[in-house]
Amino acid sequence: MARWLRSLVGALLLLDVAAALSFLHHRYEEMVQALFHVQSQCPYITRIYSIGRSVEGRHLYVLEFSDYPGIHEPLEPEFKYVGNMHGNEVLGRELLLQLSEFLCEEYRRGNERITRLIHDTRIHIMPSMNPDGYEVAAKQGPDSNGYLTGRNNANGVDLNRNFPDLNTFMYYSGEISGPNHHIPLPDNWKSQVEPETLAVIQWISSYNFVLSANLHGGAVVANYPYDKSQDQRFRSHRRTVNTPTPDDKLFQKLAKTYSYAHGWMHRGWNCGDYFADGITNGASWYSLSKGMQDFNYLYTNCFEITLELSCNKFPPEEDLERQWMANREALVAFIEEVHQGIKGMVSDENNNGIAGAVISVQGISHDITSGDMGDYFRLLLPGTYTVTASAEGYQSQTLTTTVGPAAPSLVHFQLKQDVVRKPPERKASGPRTNNKALQKKVVPRATRRGTQR
Repeated sequence: MARWLRSLVGALLLLDVAAALSFLHHRYEEMVQALFHVQSQCPYITRIYSIGRSVEGRHLYVLEFSDYPGIHEPLEPEFKYVGNMHGNEVLGRELLLQLSEFLCEEYRRGNERITRLIHDTRIHIMPSMNPDGYEVAAKQGPDSNGYLTGRNNANGVDLNRNFPDLNTFMYYSGEISGPNHHIPLPDNWKSQVEPETLAVIQWISSYNFVLSANLHGGAVVANYPYDKSQDQRFRSHRRTVNTPTPDDKLFQKLAKTYSYAHGWMHRGWNCGDYFADGITNGASWYSLSKGMQDFNYLYTNCFEITLELSCNKFPPEEDLERQWMANREALVAFIEEVHQGIKGMVSDENNNGIAGAVISVQGISHDITSGDMGDYFRLLLPGTYTVTASAEGYQSQTLTTTVGPAAPSLVHFQLKQDVVRKPPERKASGPRTNNKALQKKVVPRATRRGTQR
């Protein structure tokens, strides 16, 4: 009931919206023009930057919203939306352009909710991760577009099957009590990924993203990790096995936030499929290897879900306005989910921030780390938690905190430096030659050879 009430209140706050939105499909040049138009309308709260280029040389542009564009403010979380990863799944691309214009217009109009969101969050919006594939799909148009036409990049590679496979390493590590967070990349990973994938990996390595969604099409459901089933290692055929993360309940809540704020996703019956509450565990739907949302969770601090937003991958222009109205509140409400759980600073005794400090929550076997300035963000459901901060060269600190349903709880850590103790001095026990002779006598040559591996 509370979820419905929250969605209703949020929707009422957005009723008075600008009417100057253009519901059109945007080719690459038109998309770039739309982004720069928003930036020109809201120059003090936006920034455009490119994270790299596609195979055919198109920029992968990102539009940032912040009260201090280009600057990470301590204790202000970083959020991202990524659209059009599959070139022929175009609704997400158009929705993110609409969202960009909407945020700008509502900020200029003094909308309190949007103003607070932009002041308290650094929002990064990438309308198209696969601009080359989009151009292929757009040439066919909505009426004659094939189901796979333009899906892959210009090299014919599915970008959502192109990230380093950290799941396999994680499942093996789980059997030997290894980590399921911040898993290192294989040595040759750069030679195995496409330019678009490389650009995204370098991007998410450069920003301490906390929450994310990537927008797809072909179904209507909010999909959360893990995408890859552990059983897939042993069977060649597709498996549908629920494969939860240690943060499964949190991911379900994040997915439901979008689903119940959406016009009809939460109803469950869409596109001939049924998903209870409009959400699904990825591997429970079908197992997917080398996907982007699992990579975010296993390599970075970012919690990402995948939003399937339309039965028709390339909907006609006359359907875009209806789709925008169905997704508008959900897109805003999901960004607001970045402000939950706990956050704080990890510093030393001189109040200098400690980067890379590990934040562990008792009972949840998935850690996150502090950013370059020492600030950290840990998404959590309401409840009481025991949290430990640790860093190399410092004594760890453990605190207990209670998380409420609204704003995140502030939990700061100040770590004391480890005292390096000198080893005790060895007392003289006779001439050095006698010690060596004693060692040889105690450990015979044959025994030493027997212990070698």
